[in-house]
Amino acid sequence: MTAQPAADSPRSNGAALIARVLRCLDAVPYSLLAIPLRVAVATVFWNSAMTKLANWDTAVALFVDEYKVPLVPPEILAYITVSIELTTPVLLVLGLVTRPVAALLLGMTAVIEIFVYPLAWPTHIQWAAMLLVLLCRGPGRVSIDQWLRRRLFATLGASPVESR
Repeated sequence: MTAQPAADSPRSNGAALIARVLRCLDAVPYSLLAIPLRVAVATVFWNSAMTKLANWDTAVALFVDEYKVPLVPPEILAYITVSIELTTPVLLVLGLVTRPVAALLLGMTAVIEIFVYPLAWPTHIQWAAMLLVLLCRGPGRVSIDQWLRRRLFATLGASPVESR
C-alpha cells in the first residue's frame, strides 16, 4: 500500500481551490463593486422621495405628527428632506460629488436613526455601511467624479491617484 503524495490529497486540493477562489475575489476591482453600492443607496432614498411625493399632504403630516426632529419646523424639514432624496440619488448614480453626497446621506441616516426610527438600526446600519464605503473609497472609475479628477490633474500636469 502506497501513501498518497501530500500534493494530491483531498485536503490540499480543497485548500488550492479555496486559494484560487480567494484570489479571484481579491482581484475584483473596487470600481465594479462601487456601482451596485451607489445604485443600492440611491434606490433607498429615491423610493422614499417617491413615497412622499405620491401623497404630499400625508408626508407633511408625518413630519408634523411622527417625525419629531428638533430645531427645524416640520413643514420646512419635509421640503428639505424630499429635495435631498430627489437630488442625491441622481448624483450617486452618476458618480458626481459622491463623497459629499455620501457624507450628507450619512448625516441624514443618523438623524433618522436618532430622532425618527431608533428601532430600525439594522436597516440604518446597512445604509451607513454602504455610505461609509463610498465616503472612504469614492465612486470608482466608472463615474463623473473620476473623469473630472483625470481632467483636473491633466490640466494641472500632475498624475492622479486613481481608484482601483
